[in-house]
Amino acid sequence: MKEYVSLKDFLDIFKSPNKNDTFDKFYKKAKVRTGNKLTKLSDYVTSKNINMDDMRLLHTHIKQRDEYLTRFYTMSLRINETKIHNVLKPMKINELDNNKEPLCKNAIRSMHMIDILQNTKSGIENIPTYMDVLKDIYLKNIIDYKILTPSSLFYMNNGRLGSVFSSYYFRASIMNPYLVYSLNHRLLKGTKIFTPTLGWSSYSYGFLECPMVTEYVGTDVIKSVCDKTGKFARENYKDKLINIYCKPSEDLMKVSNFTNKYKNYFDVVFFSPPYYRLELYEGKSQSTEKYKTYEEWLDKYWEQTIKMCQYVLQPGGRLCYIISGYGSEKTTNNLNLVDDMNKITKKYLTYKRTLPMYNKNVHVTKHKETGEQIILFVK
Repeated sequence: MKEYVSLKDFLDIFKSPNKNDTFDKFYKKAKVRTGNKLTKLSDYVTSKNINMDDMRLLHTHIKQRDEYLTRFYTMSLRINETKIHNVLKPMKINELDNNKEPLCKNAIRSMHMIDILQNTKSGIENIPTYMDVLKDIYLKNIIDYKILTPSSLFYMNNGRLGSVFSSYYFRASIMNPYLVYSLNHRLLKGTKIFTPTLGWSSYSYGFLECPMVTEYVGTDVIKSVCDKTGKFARENYKDKLINIYCKPSEDLMKVSNFTNKYKNYFDVVFFSPPYYRLELYEGKSQSTEKYKTYEEWLDKYWEQTIKMCQYVLQPGGRLCYIISGYGSEKTTNNLNLVDDMNKITKKYLTYKRTLPMYNKNVHVTKHKETGEQIILFVK
């Protein structure tokens, strides 16, 4: 199993004979995607009265794709394997920011590139993934209509077409391992950690960087994430105990070797749970695939997971999760995730405090007034 993607690996994904097409050949072959509909580029340009100079500039970008792709790789995927261990001062408790030291996310993005950039879908209809859009434009001469809007063409003319790709197209959200590391130093102070999801390996990375952490246990339903998290943790933290389950968190109470071993065991449970249908992950074991209504999801996923968290926590142990009220009417019908999820948790654990967490808007979604919140409970 190859752990990280190299620049050559990344550039090779987008190699195509189309790269050498003349402008005239490109213009004749290219199509525009609007939802599920494809329109000839020439017809679309005429109907929208788009300047031909803009089309020539777009063609130049497609021919010179490696320049943009290399910049993206450098900022989002490149890692130095000899510097996995980052000696960083923890963020202050009132300055917790998921975007500080963003290069800490690169190891996570590189390990799980296809899952993060392509396989995870937006819960909002007709928002294609980042990787699908790049494959369309570079390999198939299919251009998403948003790339041809006046604002996008403005960015392209200013050398910033990459900002359009990053802003309009979906990429799975990632918890910064540096935030997890800072939270444990400043607030949780855990030594034996359990996470009911793996967070694309970012939770294990953040916690295991803490000197006081001696053991990490986590579970997830995506097998590749379980395999890669276990491999990463065991190879880089050989002096610490690691155990990874590949099981839905709500079903762990049915696993005897888990319940027998971990009753009243952990001093910290931490995760950022799924925000109902905001992000749709691959696999039939996902909670949003198994439970078809919001009420069923709260009952059979969330409450059962919280019961399990209460069971594995020591008396005095801390449960911390990060949730948000953001979403859209199309995905959540303005359901109050924060209040509904907290109400269930308060049946089993004692609420202690809520802290704000800064996080930029996730692509096309907008934060509601509640923002993203770090919520702490105690058993």
